[in-house]
Amino acid sequence: MQLNKLKISEAAKGLREGKFSCEDLMKDCLVEISVRNKDLNAFIFVDEKMALAEAKEMDKRFKKGEDLGSLMGIPCAMKDIFNTKGVKTTCCSPMLKDFVPPYDATVVKKLRNAGMVMIGKTNMDEFACGSSTEHSCFGVTKNPYDLERVAGGSSGGSAAATAADMCIYAMGTDTGGSIRQPASLCGVVGMKVTYGRVSRSGVTAMASSWDTIGHFAKSVEDAAIILNVTAGKDLNDSTTPDVEVPDYTSFLGKGVKGLKIGIPKEYFGEGIDKEVSDKVMEVVQKLEKEGAKVVEVSLPMTKYAIAAYYVSMPAELSANLERFDGIRYGKKPKEKAEDLVEYYFAARGEGFGSEIKRRIMIGTYVLSAGYYDAYYKKGQKVRTLIIKDFADAFEKVDVLIAPVSPTPAFKVGEFVDNPLAMYMADSLTIPMSAAGIPSLAVPAGMSKSGLPIGLQIIAPQFEEGRCFMVGEVVEKVQVE
Repeated sequence: MQLNKLKISEAAKGLREGKFSCEDLMKDCLVEISVRNKDLNAFIFVDEKMALAEAKEMDKRFKKGEDLGSLMGIPCAMKDIFNTKGVKTTCCSPMLKDFVPPYDATVVKKLRNAGMVMIGKTNMDEFACGSSTEHSCFGVTKNPYDLERVAGGSSGGSAAATAADMCIYAMGTDTGGSIRQPASLCGVVGMKVTYGRVSRSGVTAMASSWDTIGHFAKSVEDAAIILNVTAGKDLNDSTTPDVEVPDYTSFLGKGVKGLKIGIPKEYFGEGIDKEVSDKVMEVVQKLEKEGAKVVEVSLPMTKYAIAAYYVSMPAELSANLERFDGIRYGKKPKEKAEDLVEYYFAARGEGFGSEIKRRIMIGTYVLSAGYYDAYYKKGQKVRTLIIKDFADAFEKVDVLIAPVSPTPAFKVGEFVDNPLAMYMADSLTIPMSAAGIPSLAVPAGMSKSGLPIGLQIIAPQFEEGRCFMVGEVVEKVQVE
């Protein structure tokens, strides 16, 4: 039995029954990494000694009768954007190549308190800007189903690591689709939470009014178990409201009988691969047989979401990355400078990759005098209209179901020189990010060429439980 293939729920049960140890579980994951990571490039940093020492410590605590919950002793992969005390956090950028945080991000701290054992840091697009993990100073992450294709982005490393059984679960971030899209392309479950549901403290900011913290798992049940630990108010993050955190596993087993599922017509039209839309609708029809009521709805502002995002996000990214000047933050440039302006040019020229520079230039332009009202402010107004779209839809239905990605995984290098085509990879995930609502990516089947296809279950603010309730049935109807 390969322990690394277990789900959280299965591993937690086995540990408590004494069938294997935390060390055994970790060793199997490390063996898989040694075999597969050279091809996939999902992990950029693994400290075997540290991982095994942490696993042994959990074994000792189990023997003493301690039980910290379902995540105790379970190996977790961490996207390289989370501060991890004493372990490098680079955001896969030359700018932060040698940065070692002095503290853990709130989420990392919560997971550690729950007994999480960190196996290593995973690859990502530089500063989380990208849809393919091709914009990483550590090289591209490949798709476990086809090494000629991307794993998605920006959390491609975490998605690939979970899909390839190199860890039991993984953490990621989702700003415009950076969890859901790679989850869909790699055939795993990916949770994008309500904005503010999980603390962002200690996680390098990309676009502060869009960023959310989520995770990858091998099942919907596992995704619910993880959110039970990570969700909640944090005094270090003022965007986390004091909203009660339910037991998300209590939503499992309820079924979908009588539930109204909305199918937004805009998500099944032009630009969506027919194989993708057909697979999603096959699953929807099975949900209908389980007693759900399917209703067609319209989200007319969807077509403006990408434009609003690529105005708002670069503006906020530009403001957030301004501090990386090689003096206060970021590495010093090798090139000598005559004055401060030259120094900034050298530091940022060496420290940032091409995609980051492109987005900073767009963002700085958008925020410049005379353009703020014309672009950024107007983009925020469009966001308000998108929020209203979803609010109107949720007056008629309980959840929405749509594809995650317009196509299955595309080939490495296919869009790397075509940023507009690359940006379209997030066309179906950005609207939920604009509205700040939760969305759960769940596998919907395979394409004829053997590539995963995913669907997303979308719910109103702080109703992640509905996503789990429907997601579990989506899993079930595909097995039957």
